Amino acid sequence: MGRAVLVTGASRGIGAAVARAFASAGDRVAVHYHERADSASVVLESLPGSGHMVVGADLADANAVRRMVDAAAEELGGLDVLVNNAGVFGPHPITESSYEQWQRVWQDTLAVNLVGAANVTWCAVQHMIRGGGGSIVNISSRGAFRGEPSQPAYGASKAGLIAFGQSMSRALGPYGISVTAVAPGFTETDMTVEQLVGEKGEKRRAESPLGRVNTVEEVAAAVVFLASPEAAMASGTVLDMNGASYLRM
Repeated sequence: MGRAVLVTGASRGIGAAVARAFASAGDRVAVHYHERADSASVVLESLPGSGHMVVGADLADANAVRRMVDAAAEELGGLDVLVNNAGVFGPHPITESSYEQWQRVWQDTLAVNLVGAANVTWCAVQHMIRGGGGSIVNISSRGAFRGEPSQPAYGASKAGLIAFGQSMSRALGPYGISVTAVAPGFTETDMTVEQLVGEKGEKRRAESPLGRVNTVEEVAAAVVFLASPEAAMASGTVLDMNGASYLRM
C-alpha cells in the first residue's frame, strides 16, 4: 500500500519533484501549497498511482498548519514521512534595506522557513508516534554554511532548520523516527531558469567542478533515500547536494 507522505511547498520546483518521486515509489502523497492551488492540482494530476491529495495552508499560521497536517493524516491514513520543503526567499542586504524592510523580511522568512517547519513537524510527529515511527527530511541549503550576504534571513533560517532537525533526531530516535536534511546548492527550477541564461548562467555552473547545477530530480532522489528504512542510521545527517561548489568540514 505504500507510505503516507506529506511534502510541504510541493506545488512546483523541488517539492513537486519530491512528490513525484515518492508517488513513483508507490507511496501516497499529500501535496501542500500556500497560494498556488492551481499549480498544486497540476502536480497532483501528474502523480502516478492513487490515494494522493492536495492540502493548503499558510505555514506562518500555526492553527492552519495543524488543520492541514491533521487533514493529510486523516485522508492518507496516518503519516509515515514528512518533507519540510516549503520556504520563502527575498533579498534584503543590510546596507541597502530600510529598518522596516529588514524587520519585515526577517519576520516573514523565519515564520515560514523555520517556525513553520517546526510547527508542521510537531503536528506530524503526533501521528508518527501513534503509527510506530517515521522519517522526516528537512530541505536546507548550502547557504546555511557558506552564508547569504544578500539574503541573511534565508541563510539563518536554513542553518536553524539543520540545528532543529539534529535536535529532533536526538529527541525522536526512541520513537522510531529518523530526522535528516538535504542541503542543495543551486538547483534548476522554473523559478531559477532566468539565472542560468548567458554569462550569468555560465558563472553559476562554473561554481561546481562538475560544470553544472542540480536538477530537481537529483535532489528528490536524495530525499527519497534518506526517508527509506535503509537510511534509518543516517538520522542526524546533513547530505550536501551542491556538486562540490561549497565544501565544509
